[in-house]
Amino acid sequence: MKKGLIVLIVLGILAFIIYDWSVGFNNTAVEHEANAKTAWSNVESSYQRRNDLIGNLVKTVQGAADFEKGTLTDVIEARSKATSINIDANNLTPDKMAAFQQAQSGMAGALSKLMVVVERYPELKANQNFLELQAQLEGTENRINVARDRFNEKVNIYDIHTTKFPGKLLAGIFGFEEMARYKADAGASDNPDVDFDFK
Repeated sequence: MKKGLIVLIVLGILAFIIYDWSVGFNNTAVEHEANAKTAWSNVESSYQRRNDLIGNLVKTVQGAADFEKGTLTDVIEARSKATSINIDANNLTPDKMAAFQQAQSGMAGALSKLMVVVERYPELKANQNFLELQAQLEGTENRINVARDRFNEKVNIYDIHTTKFPGKLLAGIFGFEEMARYKADAGASDNPDVDFDFK
């Protein structure tokens, strides 16, 4: 009788320990996942700010006489493509992240080309509205970099928590999967130089 009671107590203690560990793992994973999703929303928000500024920039540039229509068309099309790709924070797959990054890279390339062409238009380089938009775009590019870095940091914390042993055992049971990170574009070390400092 005493042996049976001891076995029951030991089993009860083990069950409580496993339950407590499982609940702790799950709650922490939920918190890390939510932080990563919030960080992703901040990435999207930063890109949206850039797209909004580019819309204003295009309107300003369109006012310049004889501005190259092909360059403007490229920027408008790249902006349209970049804004058409949104990723639900609950579905951050590597394929969707790659498509998003490709669209944003196309926007960056078109914007870089636009800034090079602007060099030939002194009236634009002297336009106060244009200069303010350039300054805001430069700040926004910095925000985008910071937001992407913070997103990757949050994903890293989440992924470590859900893939480290013994948490990995529970991750599958609770449905936690590895999240995709924002990766540098091919040739990112040779970023296009967008010169906002017109002299």
